[in-house]
Amino acid sequence: MITNQAYTFIIFVIVGICIGVLFDFFRILRKAFNTKDFITYIEDILFCILTGIILLYSIFKFNSGEIRLYIFIGLLFGVIIYMLSISKFFVKINLFVIEKIKQIFKPISFVIINVRKILSKISLKMEYLKKNKQINKKMS
Repeated sequence: MITNQAYTFIIFVIVGICIGVLFDFFRILRKAFNTKDFITYIEDILFCILTGIILLYSIFKFNSGEIRLYIFIGLLFGVIIYMLSISKFFVKINLFVIEKIKQIFKPISFVIINVRKILSKISLKMEYLKKNKQINKKMS
């Protein structure tokens, strides 16, 4: 019985670490991209829903649906371990990677935007010429 509880405690420490990673994922998104308040609210709701699903699944899968105090202590312990040890590096590394990816795609998006503008102008010019041609035919 004690070994089963110790096993469950360790599982929930790991689940706590996973929840910490999920929290940092949303934190990274907020830092990397300027999100509006409405999007931030949606992200917060999504975080709560995902965390709830993870917790319910873990409680039913690893502890037969029984809620015990040591589960929540394990979760808290896992989140604290993650936040105090890996979190800072995880956020910095991911922000660095996202910024590099954004730098790579910046010229590409610039080209795409300008090509769209040019194609739009060409399309407008073609429509203008078609209308003029139709008007000239009607006048003839």
